[in-house]
Amino acid sequence: MIRAARPAAAVAALAMTLLTAPAAPALATPPPATAAPTATATADPLAALRGQQPSWHPCASGPDDTAGADLDAAGARCTEITVPLDYRHPGGRTLSIALSRLPATDPAHRLGTLFYNPGGPGVPARALSLALRQAAPALGARYDIVAMDPRFVGASTPLDCGWPTAGPGSAGPDRLGFDRAAELAKDLAARCAPYRALLPHASTRSTARDMDLVRAVLGEPTIAYLGSSYGSYLGEVYLQLFPDRVGRAVFDAAMDPDRFGPDLTATQGPAMAGALTAWAAWAAGHDDRHHLGATTAEVLASIERVRLAAERAPLAVGAHRIDARALPQVLWTVAAGDDDNTYEEFSALARVLLDAAEDRPTRPTALLEAVLSGLASPDTGGYAATQTAIMCADRAAGRDPLAYYRDIQAHRADEPLFGPLTRNLTPCTFWPAEPAEPPTRVRNAVPVLLVGADGDPAATYPGQLAAHRALAGSRLVTLRGAFRHTVYAGLFAPRDACVDAAVDRYLLDGVLPAHDTDCPSPRP
Repeated sequence: MIRAARPAAAVAALAMTLLTAPAAPALATPPPATAAPTATATADPLAALRGQQPSWHPCASGPDDTAGADLDAAGARCTEITVPLDYRHPGGRTLSIALSRLPATDPAHRLGTLFYNPGGPGVPARALSLALRQAAPALGARYDIVAMDPRFVGASTPLDCGWPTAGPGSAGPDRLGFDRAAELAKDLAARCAPYRALLPHASTRSTARDMDLVRAVLGEPTIAYLGSSYGSYLGEVYLQLFPDRVGRAVFDAAMDPDRFGPDLTATQGPAMAGALTAWAAWAAGHDDRHHLGATTAEVLASIERVRLAAERAPLAVGAHRIDARALPQVLWTVAAGDDDNTYEEFSALARVLLDAAEDRPTRPTALLEAVLSGLASPDTGGYAATQTAIMCADRAAGRDPLAYYRDIQAHRADEPLFGPLTRNLTPCTFWPAEPAEPPTRVRNAVPVLLVGADGDPAATYPGQLAAHRALAGSRLVTLRGAFRHTVYAGLFAPRDACVDAAVDRYLLDGVLPAHDTDCPSPRP
């Protein structure tokens, strides 16, 4: 879900693949009812909300808000929009949706407003809008870039269940490990029970309606849209609900709209194994530095030794202990990118793990320390709980815990490392609320550009192809031979000029490729 200056963004972009209470938060009060609703208000129950006048203000919330200060320095302004908790009852409880707007730097040639969602789910979007303008200045010149923190995320009305950890992790090697994971998942779900009135309305479908209400408040008849990772699924749902409100749309690393939900991760094990094998081939060519093996098979055998050792006893790495539950999450960092710098960092991490597996004294690398500290930390700010709530609200999970265990067991031979993580149950199995609506069935012929890597470990290529079929008017640009999640503008993975050219040509010039095309592999 990115390295050097981009580690936080990398974790955010890939976080959905790592899926893993107090009193309910204060909610905004509904706007006061008018004494005599107009005919328009009677016909349109959202008329009063569409007529809001946004009050723009600086984005920084205080002296420690560096992201807000950066937005302010770039000329952005922020505001909050009131939306219904439940669109079936627009006169009831309301939420506050926080958004930012970066004005086009070339207003004389402005094309309109581009809505941007960087993924997640549950990732605040406002601050990352500036990263988009910096990475794609041509877009920032021609479009106002609007990014909203989705409901219950970031500066919008919050949802924090007070989780002590982000999720159950891997089921481990045996039934005992699975039972422990199930108990943790059940406990996490129970901590969200005080919010059961809110949980059904955390869905992507509700967020898409929020997005359209924001569009209306801003006075835009149509919008352009760029969504990465989960943002592509949000775009798919928006396109289905409001097909006439989208001018140009790009989905980077598109998700299968018929599978998105808490069990989507079950499709990711083979793709993750492919990403690990691609790294192993690179590491074999640099055995003089990392000493993990001189062939791809030897490097993978080193990782297998680490897995077996962690199943016997937790690995000691500095002050940390890495057990079989945590190891697949640690190794998931191979999905952060497939360039030399990222592979160097992951190879150093793998070397430390191998030393620990062979009982040599070790100290974590900076990357490994960040990963292990994150896994050991509580769910600060409710990020993981909100992410889970979104997925539980999008599609109901199976309620039989043993069905997950049987699935894990059926795939232990072919997915020994990542299967117990990707196929494990989540808190959605025990969730205290059901989705308010059935999943959105995405089927339309609206023109849209899809871009992605055929080795994407999170938005798997079969899932991208499923999205392409569901969106009959789409064109697909595939980056061949790449093992990275998202491909545009170097935002969360290495940059590719061929992909960038296709996206820019569409968003700036309106030229959709005449047919599906490939971009050549970034590696020989």
